[in-house]
Amino acid sequence: MYSENITFTNFENSEIAFRGQSNNSLRQSCLLFKVMNNRTLVKTGKYLVNFAFAIHFPVEGILRKTIYKHFVGGTSIDDCVKTIEKLASRNVGTILDFAVEGEEREDLFDATCDEIIRTVEIAHKNSNVPFSAFKITGIARFDLLAKVSESHSITDEEGDEFRRVEERVDSIFRRGCELGVPILIDAEETWIQPVLDDIVMKMMVKYNKDKAIVQNTYQMYRHDSMERIKQHHRQALEKGFKFGLKIVRGAYMEKERERALVKGYPSPIQPDKPATDHDFDAIIRYFMDHLDTIDFMVATHNEESSLLLARLIDEYKLPRNHQGIYFSQLYGMSDHITFNLAEQGYNVVKYVPYGEVKTMMPYLFRRAEENSSVKGQSSRELKLIQREVRRRKKK
Repeated sequence: MYSENITFTNFENSEIAFRGQSNNSLRQSCLLFKVMNNRTLVKTGKYLVNFAFAIHFPVEGILRKTIYKHFVGGTSIDDCVKTIEKLASRNVGTILDFAVEGEEREDLFDATCDEIIRTVEIAHKNSNVPFSAFKITGIARFDLLAKVSESHSITDEEGDEFRRVEERVDSIFRRGCELGVPILIDAEETWIQPVLDDIVMKMMVKYNKDKAIVQNTYQMYRHDSMERIKQHHRQALEKGFKFGLKIVRGAYMEKERERALVKGYPSPIQPDKPATDHDFDAIIRYFMDHLDTIDFMVATHNEESSLLLARLIDEYKLPRNHQGIYFSQLYGMSDHITFNLAEQGYNVVKYVPYGEVKTMMPYLFRRAEENSSVKGQSSRELKLIQREVRRRKKK
């Protein structure tokens, strides 16, 4: 068992990282990451999968047994129960994420809202599910959010549509407040983030009096994120509510740069990765200095940032399971970080998306592209898996 007197130093223990995987499962993971390590294969695969769905070719079975199985908890909440229990057996919590996005119809938005509320109710009943989470683009039309964010005039019909969006968001957080379940709302593209920030800050004023129920997400690859966080924190102090948030490095960098170039405005993205890393680590130190008024989650696959927070928790002589501090990684990624932290007694959760295979494809394409990028991490994941395979062969 861990000792809080011993400073945690690395994520090198592959036996802890992959303890929950059989030899066969490890070999399948190895093959998957080998494929994702090839950018050409990933791009070709994306095209072929989209084409297969377009012509109704039965490709779901193949996907379900490979990339879907690795990165997705299941098709439904009930389908995720085994995943929740498996993670809990390793002292890792689950965030159920109904990963629907990009819809256009009001009835689908209402259905998604109802499903998100179900995840809140599950979190209330199951201590192994400490948070709920959702994307506003799962319950609202993207173009409407962009129009409101950019202060364009909207029609009466669009005004009614936007009020329904606000009502959905309010119903989710209201249920979280009733049940005492913190809810994370994901970050979005910069051109729809203003309306999201505005809604979320209003929800914090309403529901965060006693506990950080409403928690925003900030992408630190934006050069303005540090100041936005501090500004929002100041608002929390002035208005007397608890500030809750999650930080990530970010997921839309290429899209953001391309749009800025096409539309002729300054890129909102940091000049380089070191600048992002600097702000990411600096804001962690800021959180630690204001822990009495901030609950936060550091969602990262970066080893250095994870170690920084782990060491600061020990340096501040805080309990490793401090209720206001969480680490997080995506299901199927960075298990060496997740399980080594959990083994040492820190609070760790996995984001576990769920949904039908076809519905999950935008999410899965992002994971594949992220892992195949030049500075992505499929090479690192692959090396760690191969190291564990070699270790087991020597036994």
